[in-house]
Amino acid sequence: MSTTTEITDSVYAELLAKSLPRPIRTEAERTRFAETLLALDDRDDLSPEEEALAEVLTLLIEDYEEKNYPLPQVSPNESLNALMEERGLKHKDIWPVLGNKGAATEVLSGRRSISKSQAKRLAEFFHVPIDLFV
Repeated sequence: MSTTTEITDSVYAELLAKSLPRPIRTEAERTRFAETLLALDDRDDLSPEEEALAEVLTLLIEDYEEKNYPLPQVSPNESLNALMEERGLKHKDIWPVLGNKGAATEVLSGRRSISKSQAKRLAEFFHVPIDLFV
C-alpha cells in the first residue's frame, strides 16, 4: 500500500531557496549537494519537504556522476568472473548453473558466450539483473 504525504509548498520553497538545487556543472557543486544530502540522510526525522529535497538532490548527483564518471562496459564473461571471485566461487560451484562442466569451462575462459537461458539462471543464482550477462 502506497501512501502519499502532503508537501507544504511554502516550507518546500524555503528549503529550495536555501539549497538552490540546479543541474550540477562542477565538482564543487556536486560536493556541496552531496554534503547537504548526507546531512539529510543522517537524520531519521525528515519532514516530507526534506524527503522531497533529498530525492531531488539524489537525482541531480546521479545525473552528474553518470555523465562525468561513467562505469566501464564489462563483458558478460567478465561480470561472471568478477561475481565468482567476489563470492569465492570456483568452477565446480558454477557449472551446474551453466549446464555442465564443459560449458562452464568455455564460458569462464571466454571461448563461449553466455546463452540467454544461462544468463537467466545466472541472474537468479547471483540475485543480480540479467543485464550483467547479456
